Amino acid sequence: MPKSLRAHFLMAVKGLRDPHFFKSVVLMVEDGENGSMGLILNQPSKTSVQEALTDHFDLPGIKDLVYTGGPVEPSALFILHNAGDVEFNEQPLLPGLYVGSTANAFQDVVQRIADGDKDIKFRIFRGCAGWAPYQLQGELARGDWLTVPATAEHVLQDDPYELWEKLVEIAGRQSGVVPASNGNPELN
Repeated sequence: MPKSLRAHFLMAVKGLRDPHFFKSVVLMVEDGENGSMGLILNQPSKTSVQEALTDHFDLPGIKDLVYTGGPVEPSALFILHNAGDVEFNEQPLLPGLYVGSTANAFQDVVQRIADGDKDIKFRIFRGCAGWAPYQLQGELARGDWLTVPATAEHVLQDDPYELWEKLVEIAGRQSGVVPASNGNPELN
């Protein structure tokens, strides 16, 4: 197990009893002695980005959904994005992928989207997943989560509903614990 799970995916195992995390994939943003924080990548809400930000930005034509990042701080908004030039003091979470950590960064990215910048890739989250110091290590020791290093290709993929299955299969191949699916359930 790596010293820090920052920039790793956590995939909830089917036996995890917390309904907030059923078949969830969490991108770990922070992991250290003061606790851990991540964003659930595969739980789109029914709220559009345009609806969520209507009081702050004019975002005509943006149909993207706000994602439920987790049950902690449900009124807080977070943004994953590829606009490295607005995060002057931030190290990328992954190459070319940043977490909007300030109001100014959030505003700069969203304004560029509103202005029609087609090169910006982003996802907005309401709330986050959080663990007190050593809480996540206990859950990992119980076998509540599978882990694999995160890749940018999976973070912003188009279909979030396929993400858990893809990453569980990757984790199984890497660990040798879960056999790879051959696609035909009759042959498993």
